[in-house]
Amino acid sequence: MDHRIDYIDRFEYNKVVEVWEASVRATHHFLKDEDIAYFKPLILNTYLDAVELRCFRDEHFKILGFIGVSDGNLQMLFIHPEHRGNSIGKTLLEYAINSLKVNKVDVNEQNEQAVGFYKHCGFETIGRSELDATGKSYPILHMELIK
Repeated sequence: MDHRIDYIDRFEYNKVVEVWEASVRATHHFLKDEDIAYFKPLILNTYLDAVELRCFRDEHFKILGFIGVSDGNLQMLFIHPEHRGNSIGKTLLEYAINSLKVNKVDVNEQNEQAVGFYKHCGFETIGRSELDATGKSYPILHMELIK
């Protein structure tokens, strides 16, 4: 399955943001529409350039999910909701661990599915922040891969 993991070109950023928004709307029920509107241009114009990006493509080269990594931290892992449950997230996470040397992730505490996913994949909570990186009151769990 790793053959479907690929680089992302800048001209594809709008498609990546579409995957991000669809994923967030399906999984981040605690976010308000104005939060999504706040983060969307930050993702497009700042955050995607700040990480090493990889995606999972289907046989037609459509992006179904993506990861963003920086300094051993998994900063982003988003799967289009139509393709959740097909091991794409697990495949991307394994790639991030094995090829990009990821051993940490920060995850919204309120995103219980994601917290459970990372625990299932060997991550443990090592800390908690009351606010997210932008100062919003969405608690963040700091998780580390325990081998």
